[in-house]
Amino acid sequence: MEWEVVIGLETHTQLKTNTKIFSGASVKYGAEPNTQACEVSLALPGVLPVLNRQAVECAIKFGLAINAHIAPRSVFARKNYFYPDLPKGYQISQFELPVVGKGAVTIQVPAVGKNAAYEKVVNITRAHLEEDAGKSVHGAVEGMSGIDLNRAGTPLLEIVTEPDMRSAAEAVAYAKKLHELVQWIDICDGNMQEGSFRCDVNVSVRPKGSEKLGTRREIKNLNSFKFMTQAIEYETRWQIETLEDGGTIHQATVLFNPDTGETRAMRSKEEANDYRYFPDPDLLPLVISEADKARVLVNMPELPEAMKARFEVQYGLSTYDANALTTSRDLANYFVETTNFGVDAKQAANWVMGSVAAKLNAEDKAIVDSPISAQQLAQLLKRISDNTISNNAAKQVFEAMWNSEGEVDAIIAAKGLKQESDSGAIEVIIDEVLAANAAMVEEFKAGKEKAFNALVGQAMKASKGKANPTQVNDILKKKLSA
Repeated sequence: MEWEVVIGLETHTQLKTNTKIFSGASVKYGAEPNTQACEVSLALPGVLPVLNRQAVECAIKFGLAINAHIAPRSVFARKNYFYPDLPKGYQISQFELPVVGKGAVTIQVPAVGKNAAYEKVVNITRAHLEEDAGKSVHGAVEGMSGIDLNRAGTPLLEIVTEPDMRSAAEAVAYAKKLHELVQWIDICDGNMQEGSFRCDVNVSVRPKGSEKLGTRREIKNLNSFKFMTQAIEYETRWQIETLEDGGTIHQATVLFNPDTGETRAMRSKEEANDYRYFPDPDLLPLVISEADKARVLVNMPELPEAMKARFEVQYGLSTYDANALTTSRDLANYFVETTNFGVDAKQAANWVMGSVAAKLNAEDKAIVDSPISAQQLAQLLKRISDNTISNNAAKQVFEAMWNSEGEVDAIIAAKGLKQESDSGAIEVIIDEVLAANAAMVEEFKAGKEKAFNALVGQAMKASKGKANPTQVNDILKKKLSA
């Protein structure tokens, strides 16, 4: 039997606010345990939650970015469950009336094996505001576990998709796109290692062609795209093998162990009625007016899709180049700033996607940490364009700049990399090369094109690599045709 996997994602996005969602306590990461656990986080008797306006504006931003319905009136609810890191015994979330309704995200799924790359729309069911829970800490004291409530109350936007994805590749493409988007619109720092962006993946399988959904298992708290791929692929195989062996899939919450590459059941999966949702009596309904949305819209950055289209029209870039340059807002801004210094856009794109990106990847740095500024890169590109240096010499200059050895012109002078563009001097070199390589000249005149390249190589060698290659080619052709 041929099987089909069905995948939906729930993504917990920590919002970039200064304080918690229902109190004025700090949300700064890395503080000593429980130093940011205020009275509201601790659920002391008599405390009341007060909604953070900044968190609401983040939710509106996201809704606008995915062209979703933004509810004019949404309600906070109490999600009741017991866990040590939840002092109140319930989490303040949203249930029946979320702040963000249906929207969509278009993803580019890369080629995998024999399957070509393709585009797909993933539908967003809802995105709702809620508070994060605290965190259990194991092993800080040998043989004991502790509770750190610093994270309790941190604002979250939980983004839920329809079960639209049919492979690990699609799920990861969606997660990466969402990760890019929430950083682009500046509502989340996207730091997966610190838990700012965590994905729960619902996986089920069904016979190919069936419309009925299978029983799903939810893989919790995946904070790496690599682990997401491994977890989905393992879980898919496990479910198919279980069904083919006559077993039954039971709805459950599972954890992924990156050391073994396997998932294991943690507990039976709860349904909504298990949480006994009811409206929180301490919080008024959240009302968002058209004026509220208009105020947020004014401060929205240009979105990636719009910027891609503009790059193709304004700079004449290919779709591939435009896609690559808009993988992050900082990278796009770096490219634009480089072109603003008067260099060719295609040349700038090639260097940003090539040498700059390679160095950043090798050193695991973000573009904002590049030791070469956009202005410095532009200066280097100008020296290539005005024939001061060759492309090969430019790579040496780039390396020196990356290592903070100075500015472009100073490095060119110090390393003696200035290109020889005096046609008279180049002509003298070529005459000497032709005289010393009569056999190659005869081979060229006999129709062997490779001989011409060999003569070019001899001329460049004689000039110690400093002669302008274009001039060498032009002068050599004239002399050989004379």
